[in-house]
Amino acid sequence: MSEENKRTIWELRQKDLTNIKYASALLDMAICERSDDLPFALKQARAVQKVAASQSRREGRVDFANLYWKATLMLAPHYFEDFLYYMEKDRSPQKRFYMPRRRTLKTVVEDLQDLEDGKLDFYGLSMPPRVGKSTICIFFLAWIMGRRPNSHNAMSGHSGDLADGFYAEALNIMELDVPEDKAVYHFREIFPDTFLQKKSAEKREITLNDPDRFATLTCRGIDGTWTGAVDISSDGYLYVDDMVRDRKESLSPSRLEGRYQDYLNVLVDRKNDGTRELMVGTRWNVMDPLGRVEKKNKDNSRYRFRKIPALDENGESNFVYDYGLGFSTEHYLGMKERLDKNEWEAKFQQRPFVREGLLFPEEELLTYNGVLPPESDLIRKLAACDVAWGGGDSLSMPFGYEYDDGCIYIPDWIFNRGDKTVTQPIVVGKTMQHQVQMEHFEANNGGDEYADKVDELLREQNYSCSISSSKAPNTMSKLAKIIQYAPDVKRRCKFLAANKRNKEYHDAMDELTMFVQIGKNEYDDAADGITQLMMLANGGTVAKAEYVDAPY
Repeated sequence: MSEENKRTIWELRQKDLTNIKYASALLDMAICERSDDLPFALKQARAVQKVAASQSRREGRVDFANLYWKATLMLAPHYFEDFLYYMEKDRSPQKRFYMPRRRTLKTVVEDLQDLEDGKLDFYGLSMPPRVGKSTICIFFLAWIMGRRPNSHNAMSGHSGDLADGFYAEALNIMELDVPEDKAVYHFREIFPDTFLQKKSAEKREITLNDPDRFATLTCRGIDGTWTGAVDISSDGYLYVDDMVRDRKESLSPSRLEGRYQDYLNVLVDRKNDGTRELMVGTRWNVMDPLGRVEKKNKDNSRYRFRKIPALDENGESNFVYDYGLGFSTEHYLGMKERLDKNEWEAKFQQRPFVREGLLFPEEELLTYNGVLPPESDLIRKLAACDVAWGGGDSLSMPFGYEYDDGCIYIPDWIFNRGDKTVTQPIVVGKTMQHQVQMEHFEANNGGDEYADKVDELLREQNYSCSISSSKAPNTMSKLAKIIQYAPDVKRRCKFLAANKRNKEYHDAMDELTMFVQIGKNEYDDAADGITQLMMLANGGTVAKAEYVDAPY
C-alpha cells in the first residue's frame, strides 16, 4: 500500500462517516487496497459496515442500506457470518435461514470461524433435532468450497440416504447449475471466479473449477466406497454428521465400537496432514464416536466441543427463533413429559446415555465435599497400587482414610501414565503426605520390584510403612474380582465431589464410572485400583466358593 493511499484512508477515518460521501469513499479505498494489505482493507470495510448498518435504520437512508450490502459483499469471502448475511439478502426475512436463528446459532458461527481461521483442528457440535445444526454446517462447507474450490472435502453419515441429502442441499445452496436469474442465493456474486466443473448424483460428487481426480466435495455414507475414491486435502474438511443411526444402535456396545472403528479406519484414513474436522451429532451415548473423541482430547485446546441443550439452566428453551420458527419452552416441556428420561437427556439435553451394564455409575457412588470426619474417629490410612510401567496403562493408587463407621474416604488418587522414574517419587511423596500406615502393591508384571523400590525410598526418608505385595489370584479373573467387590465400593467408599478433584483424580473417576461388566473395557486401571484398596481394607483375601461333601 502506498503512503499516499494510507494517508487518504487515515484522513477519511477522521471524517464524519455518517456522511455518505466519506463512508463511500472509505469503502472504495478499502476495495482498491485489498490486494496489497487484505487485513487492513477488511478492517476499513468493517468500520463502514457498522456505520452503514446503523444509518440504514433511519427512515429514507437507502443509500446507506446499499453501502451496507457493498461492504458485506467485500467481507463475505473472508467471514462466515457475512457470507450468511449476503447469501440471503434478497430473501424475505421469514424465509431466511440464519437471521431468524441468529441469537442461538451465532455461537456456532463464531466457532466455525475459529475452525477456519486455524485456531482449532476439530469442532464437535451437539444440539437437539431440527434446530439447524446440519444446515449451518452445509452452509459452512459451501463457504469453504467457494474460498478454496480446488480443495478436497468429504461429508459422511450413518447411511447413503443421509449423504444424498447433504449432496442435494450443498448444490441447492451454491446454485451453480441454475440460471443466474433464477438464483435465490448470492453464492456466485460472493465467489465470481468459482464455477461448476462437473457433478455426479450417482457418486454424490461436486467438482469446482479445475478438473481433478478427486472432487471438491464428496458426500458418502460410512457404508459407501472410500478407499481410492475419496481424498481430503490438507486444506480441506472432513465433515461427519450423525454417525449413530438411532437410540437402538446407541445401546449396543459392539455396534458403537464398530462405528468408532469405521470412523477411524474409513473416514480418518482419508485425511491428509492438516485436514480439519467437523463432527455433528446427537449425543446418544458416552461411547459414541463423538464421545470417544471428546474423552480422548478433553484437555486439547485445539479441540472444541459445543453442546447446546433444548432447555437452559433456567428451564427455558434455547431455540425460540423469530417468525414462529424453532421450539418453545412449552413444546420441550411436553416432550420431556412424554419421553423416557434417558432419551430426553440424550436427544434433547446433550447428556448422553451410558452403556448398559455400568458397574460404577456416578449416581450410585457416595461423595463428600472435601471435609473429613474428626481425626478421633479415624482408624487407619490405606493405599493400594495397581502398578503400571508407562505406555497406555495408568498407575492407579487411591488413598483411603477408614473411619469407625466403616466408611472409607478417598481424599487423593494417583492416576499417572508416566514410567517408574516419574511415578515412584510421586508415590513416595503422597505416602508421606497422607501418613499412610498400610500399602499394598499388585505383584504381577514386576509389581513386587516396584514395591521394594518404594519401600527403599521411604526408608531413606526414615518413614515407616507396612508395605505388601502379592500376585492377583489365578482362581478368579480380574473382572470377576472387580464385580465381587463393587457393592462394597459403592457402600463404603466416599469419593471427592467433582468440583474438589484434581486432574488425575478426575481422570480416574472418568475411567471408573465408564467400567462395564458386560462388553469390553478399554481400560480397567481405576476399577482395579479401588478394588485392591477394598480388598486391603477387608483383610486382603478374595472370597472363593468351593464344593464340599454334605455332612448328611
